[in-house]
Amino acid sequence: MDRRVFINTMALGGVGISATASLLSLARSGMAIGSEGHASESTTPKSPAVGSEFDKLTKSLLVDWCDGMIRRQINQPDNPALHGALECPACSHIHGRCSDALYPFLHLAHVTEDPKYLDAAINVYDWAEHNVSQPDGSWTNDINPKAWRGTTIFGAIALAEALHYHGEVLDQERRDAWTQRLDEAVGGYLYRDFKKIDFTNLNYGMTGVYGFNLFGRVLGKQEYTDRSEQFANRLREFFTHPNKLLWGEGKPNNKRSGRGLLPVDLGYNVEESLNGVVMYALEKDDRDLLEFLAQSLEGHLEFMLPDGAWDNSWGTRSQKWSYWGSRTSDGCQPAFSLLAGYNPAFGTAAIKNAELLQRCTADGLLHGGPHYVSHGIQPCMHHTFAHAKVMALVQDRMHAMPKVESTTPLPRVSAEGVKHFRELDVWLVAKGPWRGTVSAYDFIYKTKSADHMQQPTGGSLAVLYHDQVGTLLAGSMARYIMVEPLNMQPQPDEDFSLTTRIETHVGEAWYTNLYDLKATVQVTEDGERVGINVATTLQDEDRRLPDREPSRYQLGYQFESGRVAITARCLEHDASQGTESDVERQPASLVIPLISASTEPVRQVSDFRIEIDKPGGTVVIQSNVPLSIKDTKTGRVFNMVPGAEAVPIIAHLPRQSGSRAECSISVKSFL
Repeated sequence: MDRRVFINTMALGGVGISATASLLSLARSGMAIGSEGHASESTTPKSPAVGSEFDKLTKSLLVDWCDGMIRRQINQPDNPALHGALECPACSHIHGRCSDALYPFLHLAHVTEDPKYLDAAINVYDWAEHNVSQPDGSWTNDINPKAWRGTTIFGAIALAEALHYHGEVLDQERRDAWTQRLDEAVGGYLYRDFKKIDFTNLNYGMTGVYGFNLFGRVLGKQEYTDRSEQFANRLREFFTHPNKLLWGEGKPNNKRSGRGLLPVDLGYNVEESLNGVVMYALEKDDRDLLEFLAQSLEGHLEFMLPDGAWDNSWGTRSQKWSYWGSRTSDGCQPAFSLLAGYNPAFGTAAIKNAELLQRCTADGLLHGGPHYVSHGIQPCMHHTFAHAKVMALVQDRMHAMPKVESTTPLPRVSAEGVKHFRELDVWLVAKGPWRGTVSAYDFIYKTKSADHMQQPTGGSLAVLYHDQVGTLLAGSMARYIMVEPLNMQPQPDEDFSLTTRIETHVGEAWYTNLYDLKATVQVTEDGERVGINVATTLQDEDRRLPDREPSRYQLGYQFESGRVAITARCLEHDASQGTESDVERQPASLVIPLISASTEPVRQVSDFRIEIDKPGGTVVIQSNVPLSIKDTKTGRVFNMVPGAEAVPIIAHLPRQSGSRAECSISVKSFL
């Protein structure tokens, strides 16, 4: 297609991708674009997002992260196996997808005219061509020709966006070569293997809806656009009723659980899949689809905590939950900022989450949770190059943004009472300053190489948040399993689940309600308090009950304005009392891992009271049974899910049937 004809067919309205990066630069400067693609001094106003808090925040993150990546870019010109790659501080290997960073690098090369960014983009692209490029046009996820190739869709989109917005900063020979390489990826592996929207986990197909549309426009090939339309025709099949949550993150992706529930993962939905379908709908200017997707974003937004974190404690792929999102996905900013005109709370979400990303950034790299630095954990490079892409994208779309501001409260800030998500069997609780998540979601993610993956369920209180002091409970996997060994980090210490639970040990066997997929949950409200009662059993990871040990228990959570009480009660007689056994038996315990950075002072005031000083107040844990803190080197346990430290508080349950242990959590303000 003739370049001038191509430019003139690209609309620069509120929803289309702009024709060229030079026109984008003019749009960012506040000048309008005339009908012939020229800058003009017309009365068309510039986007209210240009120069906004969101504009400055995303630009700052983009520069900080790109500079951080460049400081770790390997400079060994005589060694093509390493030269240009991004060295990962946390992992012993180089991440095959690090070439995705070429897009944010090329963006900054264009807007700053600093040659270091152009060099970085060229070098990381060349590294990928030497090390992960395959004859069928794909790029492997890892430096292994037999590794997974599906992530080619993300690398191809990054390359297409880079060429589309900023290709003019490349010399013509290199630009032509990169364009040809993109066509090889799309016309080869992607077109061959991405035949159905649901051929694997749905994040690939949903991203492909936008990807093939973009490829068709950038490369001028109708067959790629047609593949996008083929995917889009089935798009609405994959949303739950009534909250329009995207489903399909499971193996197989249309399997239902024992409760009849479909596989839903919040992290992949908000940081990847919804971006793809929103960008597609905007490009098509499909108003009906945009309305539908705005409703879906509203359903997902219910799970954002007041500090901008995504509460993916319950998700099918929560093994990659990083508090701000998911370990290897891109970020929620595109969808939520571009649709902020439909609901201004979307703008709040985009900003709050970006602020959280900034708080989790140190030395130019995004860390995989709030307590990596305090616990001395190195960050994985994957978080930074993935999220830098979306910051480049929102910068390139800033001219087309509606107003993006943080004045409208998030749904979870203004909520009151209980909402049951029946398509998940997850309950969100709001009472006074408290926000809680209770999960009985029973869809278990499995792969060929990993089993026994278990996100919080069994009626567990997976998250507890307080307005003054932030997150106090944040559930992890029952047992940390590196489902994707090259995309996840090992636990630095003993594997200790951060989910509040009842547990008992019989010899080496561990029994807990976290493995109970049939727990029942009942909710009561009377205006003064919210009560949640859970009937559950203790099971091991193979769903077996303990032998000659009580297995039936009742968990209770009572939310009042001034406190949250957690109770545990045995519902049956302890048959092991007074018997002899060669197996060591321990009494059941109520375990409450209270989220707390190791910089926060902890005091055991008495056998029944523990206090933790946080910046916003003192957290008080009081019990009717003796409390202890598990002995660790730092007084904390750390879990990669969601990258947090916790004080491991343990309350031992009385053995007598019907006896109850109660632990209350309250917050004292500083005088």
